[in-house]
Amino acid sequence: MAILPKVTHTAKSMRITANDDAQVIGQWLNEYTASAQTFRAYRKEAERLLLWLEAQHLSLADIDRQRLDAFEHFLADPQPAERWVGAPRPRAHPDWRPFRRPLTAASRRQSLVILQGLFSWLVEAGWVEHNPFRLMRDKRRRLDNRREGIERYLERPLWDWLWQWLNRPPEKGASPRVHFTWQRRRLIFGFAYLLAPRISEMASARMSDFTCREGRWWWRVVGKGDKLASIPVPPDMLALLGEWRAHLGLTPLPESDEIGPVLRGLDGQRSLGDNQLYRLIKGSFEDAAQEIEAAEGGAVMVQTLRKATPHWLRHTAITHQAQSGVELRYLARTARHSRLDTTARYLHAEAQEWQQQVSAHRLEMIPPDTDSAADDGGHESL
Repeated sequence: MAILPKVTHTAKSMRITANDDAQVIGQWLNEYTASAQTFRAYRKEAERLLLWLEAQHLSLADIDRQRLDAFEHFLADPQPAERWVGAPRPRAHPDWRPFRRPLTAASRRQSLVILQGLFSWLVEAGWVEHNPFRLMRDKRRRLDNRREGIERYLERPLWDWLWQWLNRPPEKGASPRVHFTWQRRRLIFGFAYLLAPRISEMASARMSDFTCREGRWWWRVVGKGDKLASIPVPPDMLALLGEWRAHLGLTPLPESDEIGPVLRGLDGQRSLGDNQLYRLIKGSFEDAAQEIEAAEGGAVMVQTLRKATPHWLRHTAITHQAQSGVELRYLARTARHSRLDTTARYLHAEAQEWQQQVSAHRLEMIPPDTDSAADDGGHESL
């Protein structure tokens, strides 16, 4: 499958130099090279749009309001699935696909927001005459209003079981490789649960990102929107990191000049890429699901683990912090959300309290008078 199709363009008032849609998209993406994470996210959405246009024999200039609706339906159900949907693969792999699964409503909205920005840029560049996304503003707002609480997370009992399972040591006599992968997997899941990183942030983390100031440890991370943040490192994370560093033959705590990656390949040196980390976490979910299945455990737990993605770990971390009583203002800083209402979607404890209070609003249940019903032949009286 081609990554960026080439479609000839015939605009008359161009303010850029480009021969086709692929080249102009490339120029737009060049505006975001300073933030690797933003660049990857925007490239993904642009590729999906261009590949869909190629399949429809259309160009960027052909998109109107009606075709925009068709594209949104496509995001919700990319068909034929064998052409569009597949497991994570390196971008150069012949089995690479632009989708891992159909997009949820929230993911579709995010895609449309990114592409609206693209079309605003295309209009300014003179590549297209109008921005069709501006005609769907009300629809996007309604879609946003339909977003409720976060549901894609592991509930506490399942997480507790998973963490115990992850901590089972290898069998006696296991190879050094088995011990290495066991330590690494514990660190990956502990890192994800304790610091709530995005997967790209975990993959790019360096030892020197963990710093100590006035006796307190912080994790420095450049996240979404190229924003720098410092997140408190809890004692359990320091302990996990220390065990991992000992296994690598390093000192217990990081030094300020250590540029080596936190998560490493089997050689103990090279870093892990986003896709490799994604596959490791998904593989762990599948292994855990098989463990429960073999023990004839709960089908719901098995189904949840097989449905879970690495991003569920971030949702799980933030949700469990909220349930533990972390204040919303600190929760938002850990999650690095720009809006408090985004973080508030993780406050499931509030939903539980709501349920309990509404349960006190009751009806007085009066048993039916069966004798009277028999006397009038069972007919209802008005």
